[in-house]
Amino acid sequence: MDRTELAELALTEVTALGPAFADVRAVAEDSESIDVRDDRVERATRTASRGVGVRVLVDGAWGFAATADEDGAAVRRTARLAVEIARASGRVSGAPVRLDDTPPACGTYTTPHVVDPLTVPVAEKAEYLLRATEAARTVAGVSFVEGTTDAWRRHTVYRSTEGAAVAQTVLQVGGGLAAFAVGGGEVQRRSYPTSFRGQFVTGGWEEILALDLPGHAASTAREAVALLAAPDLPVGAATTVVLDSSQLAMQIHESIGHPLELDRILGMERAYAGGSFVRPDDRGRLRYAAPLVSVTADATTRNGLGTFGYDDEGVPAGSAPIIADGLLVGFLTNRETAALLGGISNGTARADSWGSIPLIRMNNVSLHPGPDEDVDRADIVADTRAGFLLSTNRSWSIDDQRTNFQFGCEAAYEISHGQLGRLYRNPTYAGRTIDFWRSCDALGGARDWRIWSVPICGKGQPSQVARVAHGASTGRFRATVGVR
Repeated sequence: MDRTELAELALTEVTALGPAFADVRAVAEDSESIDVRDDRVERATRTASRGVGVRVLVDGAWGFAATADEDGAAVRRTARLAVEIARASGRVSGAPVRLDDTPPACGTYTTPHVVDPLTVPVAEKAEYLLRATEAARTVAGVSFVEGTTDAWRRHTVYRSTEGAAVAQTVLQVGGGLAAFAVGGGEVQRRSYPTSFRGQFVTGGWEEILALDLPGHAASTAREAVALLAAPDLPVGAATTVVLDSSQLAMQIHESIGHPLELDRILGMERAYAGGSFVRPDDRGRLRYAAPLVSVTADATTRNGLGTFGYDDEGVPAGSAPIIADGLLVGFLTNRETAALLGGISNGTARADSWGSIPLIRMNNVSLHPGPDEDVDRADIVADTRAGFLLSTNRSWSIDDQRTNFQFGCEAAYEISHGQLGRLYRNPTYAGRTIDFWRSCDALGGARDWRIWSVPICGKGQPSQVARVAHGASTGRFRATVGVR
């Protein structure tokens, strides 16, 4: 049976059992990862995953069951099991679950692309990565170089007892380069275009070729070697920091995206990094950031890793304001949490496979560019009397209420009277979420803005991994630097 037949079989079986609501996802996902190091291929893997997940609502309680066995009898058994689990859950659950009034959607979606990345031969991808590592290894002092590429193709057929009927295929692809310099008890890394296996987008293989990894390899390696001889960034309280757009994307992820997931705010989700300092009645009242700051959750952003046609509750992709001119105006919601606040879902329910129940996950939660579209990083540096420019995330840490944070970056440059000066290694900065965002006094414009990926967002118990994105331009803030 194909995905549509499997989904409809499961829906027919579960509907006959009379739940208040049920939905079914029949999913087929293929993925590939390739790693090269110096002049050799270290790893080339392909995986395939197929299965059906059934979610039901009986007497106000959820039940979920899934199977990788696509035999008709197994699918029917799974549908019945989901209902049995819901009935059992009803004996111990709290307030009955109620869903919002989102109309059932019908439609199809395929990620815009030119070349499906999973149709490109492994040898061709490996040769591209090896050209990049070869170019980086021409730099004296570089110890070793790694190149990576990953790709996913997920086809989902969704059906619900409300009449939703959706089919979509999402293509995601990523690639990157990391050069390492080792010596004197130090390991320094410089990454292109960003860290943690590079940049990821929705689209085709052409997006990875456009990164031009070989063309940026030598400059990346030279920065890694320079970092090895640089001093550590010294401690400095209440310091001006200019964050490049990729680091600001990670800052958005940890200190805006996660705290504004409504399941965390309502105490329904506390696994991994806990809850949130935000309360439901803060909406429309909390001055979260400086007036310069506006943030939108947008699942339609071109090439965003969190771009899709429908979420895993069948809600069409859309755009929802979260912070407007510094004021908190919205949360990330699914159909269950939106109903609790009298609204409708903004389409952020996603599961990491057919075997997982959908959770609230960020899509593309992005900072709007500054008002002058021509302002870029160089302009903000030129406008800064004293401070530090920090680039490319290396580490992150934030408390279980998302109040206090610390980030590490790969490199920092001193800013003195509008000029970049000394290079520092092992830079860190720390602050409090609200104080940090309220200190924002400069943002790059539209030409400086870029969508960046976070491909390893963990949440839930059992753990799920989501692939999300954040758009940002260069930003200027106040923070404590050099914290160890």
